[in-house]
Amino acid sequence: VPLVESGGGLVQPGGSLRLSCAASGFTFSSYAMSWYRQAPGKERELVASISSAGGRINYADSVKGRFTISKDNAKNTVYLQMNTLKPEDTAVYYCNALSPLYDYWGQGTQVTVSS
Repeated sequence: VPLVESGGGLVQPGGSLRLSCAASGFTFSSYAMSWYRQAPGKERELVASISSAGGRINYADSVKGRFTISKDNAKNTVYLQMNTLKPEDTAVYYCNALSPLYDYWGQGTQVTVSS
């Protein structure tokens, strides 16, 4: 399995979580990495992305200022730090690795924001 997410769970509104995505079996440093999420009954949406070397980062407007994506090429891991979580952040979060030739997805990790 090339991508394995972890770190999801149940958190109260205003709380924080850090998601991790461990990669294996491919040259992680050559891939742009992204986090997507899919809430029940909704389409999968892009949350944040980071270029292969980490120089370009983009966020969905809904998470700007609250979420931070980072990439550790030495550890083959991408992170998503999520602060000030809201109930509308509840979703399954997926990690994605993209190169010109390949596109890998993780199995997803559930994040539930509820009191």
